[in-house]
Amino acid sequence: MAGSNTSDAFVVFDRVQKSYDGETLVVKDLNLSMPKGEFLTMLGPSGSGKTTCLMMLAGFETATHGEILLDGRPINNIPPHKRGIGMVFQNYALFPHMTIAENLSFPLEVRGMDKSVREEKIKRALDMVQMGQFGNRRPAQLSGGQQQRVALARALVFEPELVLMDEPLGALDKQLREHMQFEITRLAHDLGITVVYVTHDQTEALTMSDRVAVFNDGVIQQLAPPAELYEAPKNSFVAQFIGENNTLEGVVTEISNDKCVVKLDDGELIDARPVNVTKVGERTRVSIRPERVEMNKARLQPGAHTLKATVCEFIYMGDIFRTRLSVAGNDDFIIKTRNAPDAVRLQPGTEIEIGWLPQDCRALDA
Repeated sequence: MAGSNTSDAFVVFDRVQKSYDGETLVVKDLNLSMPKGEFLTMLGPSGSGKTTCLMMLAGFETATHGEILLDGRPINNIPPHKRGIGMVFQNYALFPHMTIAENLSFPLEVRGMDKSVREEKIKRALDMVQMGQFGNRRPAQLSGGQQQRVALARALVFEPELVLMDEPLGALDKQLREHMQFEITRLAHDLGITVVYVTHDQTEALTMSDRVAVFNDGVIQQLAPPAELYEAPKNSFVAQFIGENNTLEGVVTEISNDKCVVKLDDGELIDARPVNVTKVGERTRVSIRPERVEMNKARLQPGAHTLKATVCEFIYMGDIFRTRLSVAGNDDFIIKTRNAPDAVRLQPGTEIEIGWLPQDCRALDA
């Protein structure tokens, strides 16, 4: 089973499937386990099954097959309001006719808490998201960022052990979004809560999560900490979906345990790490990150592999330069270089030699 051992797992999906029409599986045989206190992000394109998984965990959807367990007990037949799970959505879902304090009081009243206990918990939750002065206002009197903070406070006010978040920052501008990413991660770790977070934003997933489950076509393609996903993608989909990635097409001509030789479609031979190829003659897509490619020959390390390239476009982006090259038949080969005093600005049409270390290059499925 993916992830930690199920014996110490807090959330478990055990061979879970979901179909809406009885034929097409939106989620296919999902096995996933999470320890208590983990921040796990489900990442993937639209229709990949990530939100359906979140909704099954919340109780708004029912699994067609398999079992979902929370802290060791099956919850398939437990209604949403009895699962004790906090939820935060993109549209905030605050009650417009209630004040902020009344919005936070609602989940506490449902749980039958005394007024004095309610007031104490509401104050603590609003202070936690720096909204302590806003208890008497209504949602319409707040900005989008403030409403999202209130939605977060309402999900945390009854101190749930598990909080589910579905694209909660999608409606915010870039700066506020980045600030809230930091706030949510800090709160989750400070409070020790378990978070399942759904997004299609890879940067959000990489910066916030302990682990990321990359979904495509109803299947987890890879489940790993952010650095491992980025540095060691298990297949072409993950390599392309997480961060920017250069690919060169070719055929495997030699292979051993930790090294293979690939003949590119233009005839060049390059060394790579075999990740998703097993035999000679197999077609492959070689993957290399833009920041791992060097175009200053003086900086190339011993053992680096070099290829000829032609500059197609040079783009100034402030902190970095982005150079688009034509390399071995690929006209969209990207190199990113820091805007440093010695950085080279290249004119389109310039012919150069680029290089990288073989261990930074992966032979993946075609």
